[in-house]
Amino acid sequence: MAKVGFIGLGNMGGGMAANLAKAAHRVKAFDLSEAALARAEEAGCMRAPSATQAVADAEVVVTMLPAGKHVLGVYRDEIFGAVPSTAILIDCSTIDVTSAKAVIAEAAAIGIAMVDAPVSGGIAAANGGTLTFMVGGEAEAFERARPILEKMGKAVIHAGPAGAGQSVKICNNLILASQMIGTCEGLALAVRLGLDPKVFFDIASKATGQSWSLNSYCPLPGVGPESPADRGYQGGFAAALMLKDLKLALGAAHGVDAAVPMGSLAESLYQAMVNQGDGGLDFSGVIGLLDGKLPTA
Repeated sequence: MAKVGFIGLGNMGGGMAANLAKAAHRVKAFDLSEAALARAEEAGCMRAPSATQAVADAEVVVTMLPAGKHVLGVYRDEIFGAVPSTAILIDCSTIDVTSAKAVIAEAAAIGIAMVDAPVSGGIAAANGGTLTFMVGGEAEAFERARPILEKMGKAVIHAGPAGAGQSVKICNNLILASQMIGTCEGLALAVRLGLDPKVFFDIASKATGQSWSLNSYCPLPGVGPESPADRGYQGGFAAALMLKDLKLALGAAHGVDAAVPMGSLAESLYQAMVNQGDGGLDFSGVIGLLDGKLPTA
C-alpha cells in the first residue's frame, strides 16, 4: 500500500483517485471543488485541506489539472516545497510539451523523480480503471510510476523521455479529431443518398472505411455499439477538451514547422462547435454541426 497525494478530482481525476483507493492505497486527495472532495471521500479517499497537505508525507503524487499554467503553478507553489524527495511525481494532465518538460526538469533539479503520463479513454475508462497511459520520463522513473498507473489503466506504455507522453497524446488526438470528422461526413452523405445507416455501418466497418471512430464510437444514434450518440452526445470526451488538445497539437506543430492542414481544419470545426454553445457535448456531436438534418438521440 502506498501513500498517494492526489490533486485534481474532476471528471477524470475523481474516478482515477477512486480506483487507487479501491486498490487499497491510502489516497489523500485535494480539489478546489467541495462537491469533488465529497465524492472522493465517498469513494474511500481522505480529504486534504490543501495541495501542500495532500503531498506532505506522500510516496506518490498524482496530478490531473486543466492546463500547463495550473500544473506549473501547483508544482512550483505547493508541491515542490512540501513533498518528500523520495516520492515519485506523476502528472496525468494533458498540457503543452514545453510545460511538461519544464516541470520535470525542475523536479529533477531538486532531486525528485517525475513523469508526464497523460491518458486516453475518457470518463468511462477513468471510472472503470481501463485508461491508457502514455508516459514520458526516465526509464527508472517510469518503472516506479508503473504499479500506480496500472491500478488506473489497462495499458501503461513508456513513450520516451520527458514530454514524450504529451507528444504522443496530442498526435493521437490530432488523428482522432480528423478521423471523427471524416466519419461524420461519410455517414451524413450516406444518409442523404438514401442509404440505411445501419447497412452502411455493417459494410463500411468491415471495409477500408473502418476506424475506431466508426466501429467503436459511431457518431449516429442507434448505429453500431453504444456510444455517446445514443445518450444525446452526453458523457465521453467533451468537444471543448478536443479543441484544447487540437490547439496544443497545432502549437507543437508550429514549433517544429510541421504541416497539419487537416488538423487546422478540425480545429476550426471544433471551435465553431464550442462557439455555438456545444462544447460540453461529446466530440462526436460535431456531426450536428456538419449536417443538422441528421437524426439525434
